[in-house]
Amino acid sequence: MKQLLSHGKRIRPTDKDLVFHVTIAVLLLVFLLIVLLFHGKAIMQTDWKNSSLSQISNINFPYLLISMGGAGIVCLALAVLFYRYNRDEVKQLYHRQKLAKMILENKWYEAEQVQSDGFFKDLSSSRSKEKITYFPKLYYQLQNGLIHIRVEITLGKYQDQLLHLEKKLESGLYCELTDKELKDSYVEYTLLYDTIANRISIEDVQAQNGRLRLMKNVWWEYDKLPHMLIAGGTGGGKTYFILTLIEALLRTNAVLFILDPKNADLADLQAVMPNVFYKKEDMLACIDSFYEKMTKRSEDMKQMDNYKTGENYAYLGLPAHFLIFDEYVAFMEMLGTKKTLLF
Repeated sequence: MKQLLSHGKRIRPTDKDLVFHVTIAVLLLVFLLIVLLFHGKAIMQTDWKNSSLSQISNINFPYLLISMGGAGIVCLALAVLFYRYNRDEVKQLYHRQKLAKMILENKWYEAEQVQSDGFFKDLSSSRSKEKITYFPKLYYQLQNGLIHIRVEITLGKYQDQLLHLEKKLESGLYCELTDKELKDSYVEYTLLYDTIANRISIEDVQAQNGRLRLMKNVWWEYDKLPHMLIAGGTGGGKTYFILTLIEALLRTNAVLFILDPKNADLADLQAVMPNVFYKKEDMLACIDSFYEKMTKRSEDMKQMDNYKTGENYAYLGLPAHFLIFDEYVAFMEMLGTKKTLLF
């Protein structure tokens, strides 16, 4: 039971109008309560047992209109305040609504036509309506700044569509996919919620315990995944991002080797730290030396008493070694066609 509850909120066909339904349900209740406050005394004094239609003429309609107008203004103000200070809750409603519409509009469900009852139940009706007999089990959950969307895989005819929702989820929910995992007959999509709100300052980018914090809820676990490719257009901030990583790694016991074939921003680090190269011969020598050291360290690790197959340097308490390339394509062009580099 606990496992089922952890899946999140189930997406149902009626969620296609979720925002409207929730808004009406909440504001209608507030509206009625305010109107009752205005007319509570009159309602309490009314003799409902002996009431008749003639009593309608005794109703103070201007006062009723004023009370209804006041209730409407209060409801509108509450709606604006709720949207302003609880945008996360509103966004979650919109997300669930979009997911329901995605299933319905793509017709990833099963339905049958059933005869609809007419206004008079004793008379037959020729009208029919659609009754959904199967709707995919889709769950939505927002936790620690990450959206988890779980879809049950049943080997049905919609399996291929449900296994490849990445583009639809990213573009439809305006979130970035960070992980996709198949487990326990469910495929789980993990997306980063509100990228702008999850940004952190350079001072907050810290490396500890084999992982480096990139956003509030995003970490680069370099002990487990030691390789990183940074890609982007010109002026997109790649170099500043690398500089931020270098600053964070320098606070640890990591050993860094930096190559900048364009002799640009990273090459300037040569004035404040060792192992910074920009000339072709120096970069080639650095790569050869780095490879030999890593090979030698791998051999030495296997001779250690507490070495275990499958474990890496971190398990043995050794420092991490990083080879950082800026403008790798420029380096390959520098080599030309006479020499190739293999990793």
